[in-house]
Amino acid sequence: MGARGAIGATGAIGVDVSDGPKGNANCIDGRITQLVTEVLRVDPTAPDRESIARAAECLRSGGLVAFPTETVYGLGAHALDRRAVQRVFAAKERPTNDPLIVHVARIDDIAPLVVDIPAAARDLAVRFWPGPLTIVLRRSERVPDEVTAGLDTVAIRVPSHPIAQALLQCARLPIAAPSANRFSRPSPTHAAHVLADLGGRIDMIVDGGPTSVGLESTVIDLAHQPPTILRPGAVGVLALRSVIPDVRLRSSPAADTGGMPAPGMLSKHYAPATPLTLFEGDRASTIDEIVQTARRYRERGQSVAILAFGEDLEQLRALPVHLLDMGSENDPPAVASRLYAALREGDELGVDAILVRNITTDHPLSPAIQDRLRRAAFASPASPFPLPPSP
Repeated sequence: MGARGAIGATGAIGVDVSDGPKGNANCIDGRITQLVTEVLRVDPTAPDRESIARAAECLRSGGLVAFPTETVYGLGAHALDRRAVQRVFAAKERPTNDPLIVHVARIDDIAPLVVDIPAAARDLAVRFWPGPLTIVLRRSERVPDEVTAGLDTVAIRVPSHPIAQALLQCARLPIAAPSANRFSRPSPTHAAHVLADLGGRIDMIVDGGPTSVGLESTVIDLAHQPPTILRPGAVGVLALRSVIPDVRLRSSPAADTGGMPAPGMLSKHYAPATPLTLFEGDRASTIDEIVQTARRYRERGQSVAILAFGEDLEQLRALPVHLLDMGSENDPPAVASRLYAALREGDELGVDAILVRNITTDHPLSPAIQDRLRRAAFASPASPFPLPPSP
């Protein structure tokens, strides 16, 4: 059976919820209760039945269970249990206008949750499910408003991670699961990240080791025409167009008020607590800007961490800064799997600023990496120390 552990001995805080006002952009009202977060360590290659059964029973009883998917760790609740879903929002301090993704074990399980399953959805499911693709469809009346931010659509996916699949099949219910972190923080790719953010706030964590993809799923809207990618992820636009040729990318950002069309679309998201400056452009000019910016921080007596691609390390090594290796820019899957952990490590260093340049490699994952970095750095200037114009 899986190894067990617990945190949050007597006096640790947890979150229970009272029925708060609906339809606003604030977190659901909550009250603090005592809660112990139990950790079950499970082998992802062979999830043991007893641990999975305990986690499934916790979900059926209205509890909150964090578990690994192939993308990031999710914070799961019974998707049709309003009170359980409200606990998710309270634990994460998540605004209620940000909808949740509902996870099911197979495509046939979505039928009770939607008005219909269009042919395009079935075609995408055959190609990409189980896997890191979320499909937005017209929801049925069974799905609570709390899950959908009051919209008439619901986001659904079938995860491929063995633990997620085992949990869904054992629980035999749809699981609403956003990322298992405090709202707007970098998503968790290790159980330790979940524990750091939500320990004492949720009932259980299933520790299945690091996730593989490291970025959230691609979200495609099939409830409206034409089919539109709302959030880039591991499934790229060319792969989607090989199934549905008229897929387009969303051309305008979503407003931060009202119900969001999909999760992960708020302007500022995935952000470390430390100010993050993102440098955009070609490799040579952005490295030069990073070097000069880091030196100016140091001249002011401030500390700096640089999230660096492997190719850049040699040019940056002489700087009196902390270097965090994100992997090779020519290996975007490795960068994606490392990104959120690197952002969290930058926070843990206690520095005054984190600097990073955006990825420029042409790869299906590159748009997703670019999107996450831009949201993480939203509202930060391109450089706090602008360079003088060229003569």
